[in-house]
Amino acid sequence: MKITELRELTNDEIAQKLHDSQEELFNLRFQKSMNRLENANKIKDIKKDVARMKTLLKEKELRG
Repeated sequence: MKITELRELTNDEIAQKLHDSQEELFNLRFQKSMNRLENANKIKDIKKDVARMKTLLKEKELRG
């Protein structure tokens, strides 16, 4: 997900997407440990999305 798309969302929507992404990341890591993960690059993409969302929430918090 692009940062420009995230900036259009409210804090609650971003927080919900963050929660969903963290759950998905957990499931992907679990699949990896069981050697059932088909696309290992997806983990990297989800981690970057989580970092973007956390950064954006922190920016909005600091602005007020």
